[in-house]
Amino acid sequence: MSNLPRIGISAGDPSGIAAEVLSKALLQAELEPLFTPVVFGDASLAPLLPPGVELHAVSHLPPEDRKPAHPSLAGGRAQLAYVNAAIAAAKNKSLDALCTAPVSKEAILRTGIEFFGHTEWLAEAFECPVLMLMDGPKLRVALATNHLPLAQVSQALSVDGLVAQLQLLSSTLSAVLGRPARIAMLALNPHAGEGGLRGEEELHILRPALEKASGLGLLCKGPFPADGFFASLPEQPFDAVLAMYHDQGLCVAKAIDFENTVNVTLGLPLPRTSPDHGVAYDIAGQNKANPRPMLEALLRAAHYAKAFASSTPGR
Repeated sequence: MSNLPRIGISAGDPSGIAAEVLSKALLQAELEPLFTPVVFGDASLAPLLPPGVELHAVSHLPPEDRKPAHPSLAGGRAQLAYVNAAIAAAKNKSLDALCTAPVSKEAILRTGIEFFGHTEWLAEAFECPVLMLMDGPKLRVALATNHLPLAQVSQALSVDGLVAQLQLLSSTLSAVLGRPARIAMLALNPHAGEGGLRGEEELHILRPALEKASGLGLLCKGPFPADGFFASLPEQPFDAVLAMYHDQGLCVAKAIDFENTVNVTLGLPLPRTSPDHGVAYDIAGQNKANPRPMLEALLRAAHYAKAFASSTPGR
């Protein structure tokens, strides 16, 4: 029996590029010795997948409900059903990691289901706090807040919340790196608040959180003004950055290396990764989609699964 990790893959939007990038990625030779792929998707995927891939046919959609670039209500329900099936398998301990292909939030919302993203859905399903990490070869950025309006970010930050996020980021990356992770925290306000002149969150929330985390033995520094920090990024000695809000971190991460940056959810009972792109209806069904982001997400899932197993007793 194989000791390779079992990676559960939800097949994404049947009207987008998910099937194309998944089938192309799974054909890449560099994946073959790393893990066993377990796909949760539509029965129509069977002829597209290479031998040895385990397919769980969650849906049997007719062609009109999986037509490229023409999302349907049935397709909206199906793509979330794939995610839910993978979650159920994970809860049954039959998977070592999850990798989610792109879904259409709009298509799912049109079915009447309140879905605002994989990260939030997984957090609710597993009933645990999570942290979004964009993991690229040149930059790792975690988000203290995810998809919040900018006006709500300040109220969402707290000393204990930031300390918990720093702890989660440190413990996960330390297992992956094989040494203590070095973390930078970005400031919320311009110029790190300038001693309270341009905002007091650094004085009352961010700095106390860093002091508390450092007292717990974490290697973390800041808060750094975002503009200056990213301008000197090649010289920074950090393994990851904790940004305070979505665009502060993700604009830079995607600009630096969009193709190879992977969305990782930390805090779940098992690792979860996803390519950092959407359903791309504009090129769906045209054989133009680049499988590299999906390939990187699968590679990262296997890498995190190995680190998770080595750092988790009993696995």
